[in-house]
Amino acid sequence: MLTVNGDREVVERQLAAGQLCCPSCGGVLGGWGNAAERLIRVLEGPDVVLVPRRSRCRACGGTHVLLPAQLLSRRADAGAVIGRALEAKAAGSGHRVIALALGRPPSTVRGWLRSLARGAGRVRERFTALAASLVTDPPLPAPAGSLFADAVAAVAASAAAAAIVPGVGSVPRWQLAAAQTCGLLLAPSWPVMAGNASWLWAAAR
Repeated sequence: MLTVNGDREVVERQLAAGQLCCPSCGGVLGGWGNAAERLIRVLEGPDVVLVPRRSRCRACGGTHVLLPAQLLSRRADAGAVIGRALEAKAAGSGHRVIALALGRPPSTVRGWLRSLARGAGRVRERFTALAASLVTDPPLPAPAGSLFADAVAAVAASAAAAAIVPGVGSVPRWQLAAAQTCGLLLAPSWPVMAGNASWLWAAAR
């Protein structure tokens, strides 16, 4: 899987120009049909039908789904929905209150929160380092009161730092989080993500 820009036309141009790299070997990706249709729940408005593009590496022959940066892997809700829940938890809300506010089943929200909690230290470390790597004087967060809240604050700090990078502009924090982790923010582990050098441009508006 590789995280890409949410604009299908941009992705097609990148494929045609050989600008997307295989996350397994770093080779050049080319178009390879489409993945299965998915129904994505968003914060506001009707559900969105998505048909992700597939790609094939010209070097190793591996195939990869090109996941738009607005999404997380194997989740029916857009990253912005899940991010809203994570932010509410960091601010002190319980999963039932969050579920009611978002109109989602409590069990679904509880699953998101538990997944982030299991990897909170890893998320805090990764995104604090990311913020520090993007600009000379990054807006690093102060301790937020819990490991979970620290992780959420680190994602916000990295988005603030990315927005300072020339040519990038506004970067939605949970879109950046999805892009930087290849959609695996809530996964039990993160594989080595070789070749995903375009993550910042996938996350940018």
